[in-house]
Amino acid sequence: MLWVTKLRCEYKENPLGLDVPAPRISWQLRSDSWNCLQSAYRIQLARDAAFQMILWDSAKVQSAQSVHVELTTLKPEARTRYYYRVQVWDQEGNGSAWSAETAYFETGLLAEGAWQGDWISAPAACFAQDAEACPLLRTFVQVDGTVARARIYATALGLYELHLNGSRVGDHYFTPGWTSYGKRLQYQTYDVTSYLHEGVNTLGALLGNGWYKGYLGYKQDKEIYGSVAALLLEMHLWYEDGREERFLTGPQWLAAESAVRMSEIYMGERYDARLERDIMDPSPNGWYPVELHQHSKEIITAQENVPVTKIEEMQPIAILTTPQGDTVLDMGQNMVGWLKFTVQGERGWTVQLQHAEILDREGNFYRDNIRAAEQLISYTLKGGAAETYEPHFTFQGFRYAKLTGFPESVGLGDFTGVVLHSDMERTGHFECSDPLVNQLHHNILWGQKGNFLDVPTDCPQRDERLGWTGDAQMFVRTASYLMNTGPFFTKWLRDLKADQLPGGGIPFYIPNLTDTFSEGWGDTEHSSAAWGDAATIVPWTIYEMYGDRRLLAEQYASMKQWVSYIHGEGDNPYLWNTGFHFGDWLGLDSKPDSYVGATDRDYVATAFYAYSVELTSKAAAILGLAEEAAYYQELHGKITEAFRSEFLTPSGRLAVPTQTAQVLALRFGLVEGEAKERAVHKLTELLAEAGNHLTTGFVGTPYLNPVLSECGKGELAYELLFKQDYPSWLYQVTKGATTVWEHWDGIKEDGSFWSPDMNSFNHYAYGAIGEWLYRYVAGIGPEEAEPGFKVIHIKPQPGAGMDFAQAAVETMYGPVSSSWRRSADGMMEIGISIPANASGVAVLPGAQLEELQEQALSAGQAAGIREMKAVSGGVECKLGSGSYLFKYNLLD
Repeated sequence: MLWVTKLRCEYKENPLGLDVPAPRISWQLRSDSWNCLQSAYRIQLARDAAFQMILWDSAKVQSAQSVHVELTTLKPEARTRYYYRVQVWDQEGNGSAWSAETAYFETGLLAEGAWQGDWISAPAACFAQDAEACPLLRTFVQVDGTVARARIYATALGLYELHLNGSRVGDHYFTPGWTSYGKRLQYQTYDVTSYLHEGVNTLGALLGNGWYKGYLGYKQDKEIYGSVAALLLEMHLWYEDGREERFLTGPQWLAAESAVRMSEIYMGERYDARLERDIMDPSPNGWYPVELHQHSKEIITAQENVPVTKIEEMQPIAILTTPQGDTVLDMGQNMVGWLKFTVQGERGWTVQLQHAEILDREGNFYRDNIRAAEQLISYTLKGGAAETYEPHFTFQGFRYAKLTGFPESVGLGDFTGVVLHSDMERTGHFECSDPLVNQLHHNILWGQKGNFLDVPTDCPQRDERLGWTGDAQMFVRTASYLMNTGPFFTKWLRDLKADQLPGGGIPFYIPNLTDTFSEGWGDTEHSSAAWGDAATIVPWTIYEMYGDRRLLAEQYASMKQWVSYIHGEGDNPYLWNTGFHFGDWLGLDSKPDSYVGATDRDYVATAFYAYSVELTSKAAAILGLAEEAAYYQELHGKITEAFRSEFLTPSGRLAVPTQTAQVLALRFGLVEGEAKERAVHKLTELLAEAGNHLTTGFVGTPYLNPVLSECGKGELAYELLFKQDYPSWLYQVTKGATTVWEHWDGIKEDGSFWSPDMNSFNHYAYGAIGEWLYRYVAGIGPEEAEPGFKVIHIKPQPGAGMDFAQAAVETMYGPVSSSWRRSADGMMEIGISIPANASGVAVLPGAQLEELQEQALSAGQAAGIREMKAVSGGVECKLGSGSYLFKYNLLD
């Protein structure tokens, strides 16, 4: 049997408000037959879910493509819903039924969208009592007839929250998201049909400062992007009798102060329930005419990323009394979001929650590492019945919350932790026989949850929370195993491209800020090696993980500009030895009082220069630009030659004797032959000198274990993984970490802390070890020539200290899994699952060809095995789709 499932458009399930000229759809195949491949497909589009009004029919298309199928012949109309369904045929000519699930996409305003509404803002009169108060905007809408369909298209300068007839509209938070506000501003689309009724309806919005005009950056600057919070909105109604009506933001709207007296991303929120206003009350008291605000509408684009939503809820595990007498709530998990709480008390009584990541070694509430971010929630009661509250425009990074002003009877059930992040599909699962490693994987996952809130922030708690490019490129592959990051990084890369400097340089963080880090950061505020290289590494990784050729094409010009920028620096176009660089940031081999590791910064810069040029050449080849591919290939050769001339001694030894130096040369293919062997030997020697501990920083750590595994030193990679003393990944776990730390010794062995000026306990960069767990321990990897896991490499590398490991990854083609279990009597059991319309190349370690051939026949798996041959270290099997179980005696 053959059937079609998991239909998606632009990675999303039934998206609203697409502004894409040629939408792409993807689907997965399911089959109960071995070795199933798609040979053809047919797509139909219709106006209705029953497909009675067919708009377009592709007819039968001979193609194996089931991912990112671009509807090039469709010319979508604005504000229109298109239902689609898919039928497929396998390689034997067997056809499926039409896909059963209801699938659709709905366009947004498209090019039609010369916005007809006005930007509106609250007048100064609304802030007479409190200049920090969040404004409330409203209008009354007369609905004359039965509404068949209604949509709101909305955006804001700042953040907004919509209300219709007293109900919050939608489940999106922190809208319209953080973009390069001067060049790009997203809008969102909401289906509000069910919110409306015939007669008078109340439409309102609450505005917050957000990233646009609130505190942002180390210097606590405000109004970096603008000084006025404003709303732009259109509500479109289609009546059952065929009429269409629009309601727009404009001078008819009114504004008032709200009960939200202050809301800042860093600082928290202050709420006075005594000032709550019934937005539906028609009384004009306290309402003032809005002001029209002048701002561009040309930069507005539809939502690209998945929205930030409430992902899950958590219950606290304890209420503690600290030695200093504070009452502290323990969530049991370093999380990002906020606390929803219920309290009852007298009118005017104020309760407060201040948030922190950790307790000090005496068990007291500690927030010095949060720096200037207050992370304080203050709530003043209106009195009477129990009151439940949760914030609007702020989020906290915390495990602990200090409670002030709460009654003695307060209990765990009065609090709920609400986890918020971009609503990415969870795709990766990993488990092994070691509970500490399982906790490490948990910590990596929660680091991503905490830091992927609309942009890939470095940390979610202190007065920073910026989209650092270096952290993003270091973690992007791990992130893409754990969750579907396709739309997330699509949006972020468009901001990177928008903020790229005219000469091709890349800011340290995306979206960029202005003059925030001007002191003490060298002669430039942009374009550090390994940070700016996000311009090449991230789009290439998304291409490999999801087969997203269109995004690669979209970012290709940015990739070239970045390489061109480096090429134009300094006197030697093949070495990068100018400008400011972070180097191997936080490397443990740094000099005293320095954040920068010992690896020569010019070395790091030239190594990444070579890598970016290599990726640009590959991208050009993929895009069919043969001449450009050849140019960059030649340039890469010259950079490699210059690197060797500069950093390789005549005897073939790398002149920079650090772990990171050896790792980068090996990872980027900058040494070969005897020089490569010497680099591997030197790396193992340097590790041994450190007691087989790492000394790498942000640059070297992501590649360390993969390089060891690729160079035949897998057992050493396992030894590094299993280390529990400082410095190691599991050291953090033994200290109670529930996320990944910024510093290997954020908590020192004596229980004291690293310097509070930069000591985040939720900093995902070192979580890049997650790629190694999936790609080398479990062995699941993509094929560069057939990206998106069209061809899947399964090459598990078991190591000492681990008895079993299993991983599953939900790819664009379907679920891939790999598991291995090693028994004490020398038996190995490996399980593999390959989805339909994909194939696998599996290397079974320590296997014998004859034994596996006999087993495949007896187990009935031979129909899915295309080829089986002996290779160094085991047996290679070329597999079609299906589930396989191999049991064999390990070679001695």
